[in-house]
This record gives sequence, structure tokens and C-alpha cells, in this order.
Amino acid sequence: MTDHKKPHDVNQLAKILMDLTSGEDPYQGKNPMAVELGRLGGQKGGKARAESLSSKRRKEIAKQAANARWGK
Repeated sequence: MTDHKKPHDVNQLAKILMDLTSGEDPYQGKNPMAVELGRLGGQKGGKARAESLSSKRRKEIAKQAANARWGK
């Protein structure tokens, strides 16, 4: 379990602990190559989107986010 991140959700952590105590591998369903490929796309995606947006559109998105968080 040292090469995996600890889940933030208590229920997910409980499931992993139960799987470990019963002798099952809780991480057997994930293909490591697919996980790495998805992570790589996620790392590229935000930066590529920010570069493709105009300054005006980025400001609009930021204002919407600020209103959603603080403008209640």
C-alpha cells in the first residue's frame, strides 16, 4: 500500500482496509499504464486550456468562480 495514495474519504479507506485484512488486493482493478496515461492527460489539460483561452474569457471564468464561491 506504500505506492498508493491514502484516500481522503473515510468509506474508501475502510473498504481498502477490509480488502487488505481479508487478503484481497484492493488495487487489482486498475491498469497502471492506463492510470499513468490519464494522469498525464490531466497534467497537460489545464495548461493547454489556459493557453488557448483569451484574457477576456479567463477573466469571465474567474468572475463566475468567485461569484459561485463568495457571492451567496
